[in-house]
Parts: sequence; structure tokens; C-alpha cells
Amino acid sequence: MTTPSRRTGPEAALTRARLHEDLIVTGEAVALEVRPTSVGLRVLGALVDAVVYVLAAVGLIALATQLLEGFNEARLGVVQVATLAVVMVIVPTAVETLSRGRSLGKLATGIRVVRDDGGPVRLRHALVRALTGVGELWLTAGSIAVVAAAVHKRGKRLGDLLAGTYAVRVREGARRPAPLVMPPELAAWAAGADIRALPDGLGLAARTFVSRTSMTPQHRAELGARLAAQAEPFVAPPPPWGTPPERFLAAVLVARRDREYAAGLRARERETTEAAQIARLPHEIPG
Repeated sequence: MTTPSRRTGPEAALTRARLHEDLIVTGEAVALEVRPTSVGLRVLGALVDAVVYVLAAVGLIALATQLLEGFNEARLGVVQVATLAVVMVIVPTAVETLSRGRSLGKLATGIRVVRDDGGPVRLRHALVRALTGVGELWLTAGSIAVVAAAVHKRGKRLGDLLAGTYAVRVREGARRPAPLVMPPELAAWAAGADIRALPDGLGLAARTFVSRTSMTPQHRAELGARLAAQAEPFVAPPPPWGTPPERFLAAVLVARRDREYAAGLRARERETTEAAQIARLPHEIPG
């Protein structure tokens, strides 16, 4: 099996393969087909969210006013400010964190907020976006956000620039990739090989690479050789000489999948047997 003669960065591989510059490239040099959404969809999703949050704020303020009718105006003002802070910062942060970037408006328009590397947003990303949104969304009626998104090539608003995120279109109708099949010529080798678990990033990159079909032959050969070189230290003995990198990766992924599935079945059977044995034990030991 051939290995790359020199290591190159993912940006160089992207340039040589002449792929779209907005594609996300992982550390394993795998280009993910994730494209930024249009400004129009972002505005529509933001309007849906704004309507929901405004209605929630009005309802909470009205409820607080009735419950605290006997309080003075200063205390009512504090309650109203706290309610606005909850609706404009805390609720959007919690929603984006728990839904991994999909609020009600984004769900309705089919978009999701992700990190610059394509991963799901976390608490700090959502909090930065929400805090920035107080100024660029609420206080300016979204005008700053629209201008920033229209100028930036990925449609980022200021909150996205600070948080390192952007909005992408979710392809709901995309077909699931076909299941991997063990290459027949590598079945005997894989059955006796010691294959350790691949790191999460490498395993995901290899699975994405094997499943993709929209790559030029040159780019596919380069990425396959690079991923195979990274996976070889986790396999012993190495595959037969001359094995194509793509066939090697497929064999490793299938072998790991089958072994993990078999281990899961054995663990379940063991738990069932132990539960049955415990159920047959007497409830008390005779004296």
C-alpha cells in the first residue's frame, strides 16, 4: 500500500483539488459538503424566533405585573429588566445549546448554526451569540446583523464572527450513506488482525471519505493515502502489500463495527443471564 511522500495541510489539499473554498476541511483533510445558508433564510428564521421571544417576554412581564401589583415601580422595573435579560440572553443560549444550533426559527427554515470546523455549537458559542445579539439584533432591529451577513462570504453576523460559528443549510432529504461491506480479498486478513479503536476524528473522517462519491480521482487518491497512513499505526499486522488505501480503510471500519456489535451482544447476554440468576436466588438465607 502506498503512502503519501510528503505531508500537506488540509488547505493545500483543498486548493489542489479545486474544491469550493467554503467547504469545511477537517484535520484529516476531508472536505465536508456543508455550505452556508443565504441571508434571506437567516432573516426569516430570525423573524420567527423574534416573534416567539417577544410574545414570551410580553406574557412574562404581564404575569409579573399582576403578581407584583402591590410593589412599587422600582421593583417592577427590576422584574421587567430581568425578564428581558432572560428572554434575550438566557433562553436563546439554552435553546441553541440543547438543540445544537437549531432554534424554532432555524428548524422552520431548515438551517443550523455550527462551529467553523463543522461541529455542534456549545454553551460558550451560544452565549457569545446571544450577548452580541442584544446589540446587533434587538437594539438595532437586526440591521447590523443583516449588513454584516450580506458582506461576509459565509453570511456571518457579528455574533458569529466572535463565537466562531455560522449558519448552514440542513439537507433533510439527503439519503443515508450505504452500509460498508468488507472487501472480500481482505476478509481473511481482517479476521486475524489486531485492530485498535481509531480516534474519533480519524474514524469519522475515514467513514466520510469511504462514503463520498463526489470527488475527483486525484483528490480521492490523495485523501485515501493520507487517511490510510494515519490508520496504519492502529492495525497489526499491516494489510497485504499493494492494498488500495480505500479498500484498507473499508476493511478496518467494517472489522471494528462487527467486533463492537459482537461485544455488545455478548454483554447483553451476560447481563440477561446474571439477572436471571439473581431472580432465582432465595429472598432470605435459612438459619
